[in-house]
Amino acid sequence: MKSTLKALVEQGIATLRDQGILPADLATPDFVIERPKDRAHGDFSSNAAMLLAKPARSNPRAIAQALAEAIPTGGDIAAVEIAGPGFLNFRLSAGAWQGQLREVHAQGVAYGRNASGAGRTAGVEYVSANPTGPLHVGHGRAAVIGDCIARVLDANGWDVKREYYYNDAGVQIENLAHSVQARAKGIRPDDAGWPEAGYRGDYIADVARAFLDGASVEVEGQVVSGNGDADDFDAIRRFAVAWLRKEQHGDLAAFGVDFDVYFLESSLYADGKVEETVAALVAAGHTYEDGGALWLRSTTFGDDKDRVMRKSDGTYTYFVPDVAYHLGKWQRGYERAITELGADHHGSLARVKAGLQALDAGIPQGYPEYVLHQMVTVMRGGEEVKLSKRAGSYLTLRDLIDEAGRDATRWFLVARKPDSQLVFDIDLARSQSLDNPVYYVQLSHARICGLMRQVDERGLAFDLDNGLAQALDLDSSATLELVTSISRWPELLAAAGQLLEPHLVAQYLLELAQAFQSYYNDHQFLVDETDVRDGRLALALATRQVLANGLDVLGVQAPEAM
Repeated sequence: MKSTLKALVEQGIATLRDQGILPADLATPDFVIERPKDRAHGDFSSNAAMLLAKPARSNPRAIAQALAEAIPTGGDIAAVEIAGPGFLNFRLSAGAWQGQLREVHAQGVAYGRNASGAGRTAGVEYVSANPTGPLHVGHGRAAVIGDCIARVLDANGWDVKREYYYNDAGVQIENLAHSVQARAKGIRPDDAGWPEAGYRGDYIADVARAFLDGASVEVEGQVVSGNGDADDFDAIRRFAVAWLRKEQHGDLAAFGVDFDVYFLESSLYADGKVEETVAALVAAGHTYEDGGALWLRSTTFGDDKDRVMRKSDGTYTYFVPDVAYHLGKWQRGYERAITELGADHHGSLARVKAGLQALDAGIPQGYPEYVLHQMVTVMRGGEEVKLSKRAGSYLTLRDLIDEAGRDATRWFLVARKPDSQLVFDIDLARSQSLDNPVYYVQLSHARICGLMRQVDERGLAFDLDNGLAQALDLDSSATLELVTSISRWPELLAAAGQLLEPHLVAQYLLELAQAFQSYYNDHQFLVDETDVRDGRLALALATRQVLANGLDVLGVQAPEAM
């Protein structure tokens, strides 16, 4: 409908040019069609007249009046009105709303989806946790935000590649291996010989025991086995990384999250990609040497200071492999690269972008795009929950899923804007009450399924075509609110894709469920009058379809009974 109204306004502007009311060479302004906050102002409004007034040297209301007269009414448009300083307000006909319901039923699961991405490739990287322990709740927030961004982009026509970047090289991996080795040798975390930076959780003992027992771990098609030799540090490291990668895969599977690509940081060194990237930066002339170190002149590309790339001891700073990694994404055909990270990574973003620009490889300035999330505080019984015996120092994602359930955990972790602090109330997430938003939304879907079961149980007939032919009772505020909410889904899904904000979907679904509940409270469905029954059930089924489509974008189930 927004596209239809935009075309009608453009047609009206062209008419005013032809009539000489507007200059013939006056460009069409970048006006908007939007839904007014106040229902009294119509179904849609536009600021076109106010943008045209100044270049046309005219009064905004006079331009609005001329536009209103030039825009044809009839069909989907019942009236065009003028408000305030020159807004154009549009009121839709009953037939337009009826057509909206027919569209929902005709498109089904495709309703709301669009092709704006045109099949172009977007890589979405998320979680990317070091394989040094079970995933924690913060990783869970990253997982569901990243997964839902991927789902939203897919719904907007992008060819999405989901990617997990394993930091399987560096100090933390060495600390992991030393921890497992100590356990394998019988040293406990509180003993004098325990590594200073060792990991203390119970899972370290599990890994050590499996290594000593000669267990085998298969991860991504490769099998790694423990050889039982507590002095073989390299074997312990390989086994521990494989073990924890497999465990993290299990945590993510329980969360309904999977990936197309698992990328190992170590491969950047093994394949020479880090060296190649550094050589390319040197060749591009954006580096210099000082104090025995190699520096990137990153201030040229917006960073606040130049950055050391290769230290005087010959090792690389941590942002250099990140530059090589994202260069690889560009070379693999990722037109967009989106990375979901914790807010604590904020400091490294500018230098990675600077490094990519310094390569002079044609990479866009905004590449990659970052979505940063804030920390999660988990509460139970009014008190913060911090520790897990298994992890030793933090609450694991698996603990949270086991307590709150997958659907509630996904919903609560994605339902707020990523850059906002999040308090996860386990008691609320577990409750079967209308205060629990995911329960409320799922209950609305299940309630509509229950209505259809009652139709069968009572031997009543239902004719969808007849229901869609019935006039909507738009004098009922509950009816108008519900059908308006249904019609918002396509533009809401498009906005979530453009802004990379899947929390908008959760907010919308709650509003849709509330609109349905109001309608449900005001109307009986299984009435004797066939036309009334069919019409109300057709509206309910359209609501069910949109609820199901939205829940799918969040990776949350749409139950038929609760």
